[in-house]
Amino acid sequence: MKRRSREADAKAIAHHYDVSNEFYALFLDPLMVYTCAYYRDPDGKLEQAQRDKLDLVCRKLELQPGETLLDVGCGWGSLSIWAAQHYGVRAHGVTLSQAQAVYAAERIRKEGLEDRCRVEHLDYRDLPASARYQKIAAVGVIEHVGIPNYPAFFGGVRARLEDGGLYLNHGIVHEFHWTRTSQTEFLYRHVFPNGDLAGLSQTLTEIERAGFEIVDVEGLRLHYARTCRQWVERLRERADEARAVAGERTYRTWLLYLTCSVVAFEDGSIGLYQVLSRKHGDPAVGRAPRTREHLYEREA
Repeated sequence: MKRRSREADAKAIAHHYDVSNEFYALFLDPLMVYTCAYYRDPDGKLEQAQRDKLDLVCRKLELQPGETLLDVGCGWGSLSIWAAQHYGVRAHGVTLSQAQAVYAAERIRKEGLEDRCRVEHLDYRDLPASARYQKIAAVGVIEHVGIPNYPAFFGGVRARLEDGGLYLNHGIVHEFHWTRTSQTEFLYRHVFPNGDLAGLSQTLTEIERAGFEIVDVEGLRLHYARTCRQWVERLRERADEARAVAGERTYRTWLLYLTCSVVAFEDGSIGLYQVLSRKHGDPAVGRAPRTREHLYEREA
């Protein structure tokens, strides 16, 4: 894949995410989380699993009251709002989707979080050169970056992270012997114009090359299979409303794409990993031995 312009990135994001907020609300959970859920109960409901996913991300980032969090590609603001509400951070979300930014700003206002949470319609590359954050998350973003752009992307994240800060990369990868198929051509043409998937090892290599220490890697493939299956069920249940909001073509395209995603995650041709990394540079940070115990406690 060739390097893309910012205008091309913005156009591709708008193609997928600006279908309409009303359309996505038909099959997403009430928090409008459009990424892999986390099922602490294997047969659990989507709503609880998405809340648990947001909490899992916050715990992995070890968020503390008063810290600054950059949420790259923040979608409808779910993670930024959750982190501000439940962890007391000062959250800043950026998205290339105008529709998402408008929705998120209104929800922030309704929740009374304007003093510690904001979402902007902005390319993260256009953040001020002086902008620094203690924690950064990119959830469901790497799929849109383009493999040739990985060095610039991870380097840009590192430049905006304080020394010793944590970065969580949550994204889809393909299995090692993956090849293009008619299914992927359909997705790239009609659903994700800027989609581009690497393997996990390539992603980890580029993160390390950018100057990060890999702290933790967790595979959530089957969590995403269930998430997509529940999205399909919810969209089909509201088919008439979906057609009225977005039209027959969009309804059928999204139903097919989500169904294909269920199959791909279930058979292992694609996967989902959360990679937690730390920026090198501050030897005083991260000296205590780590465990995962805090991730699995029921109460935050």
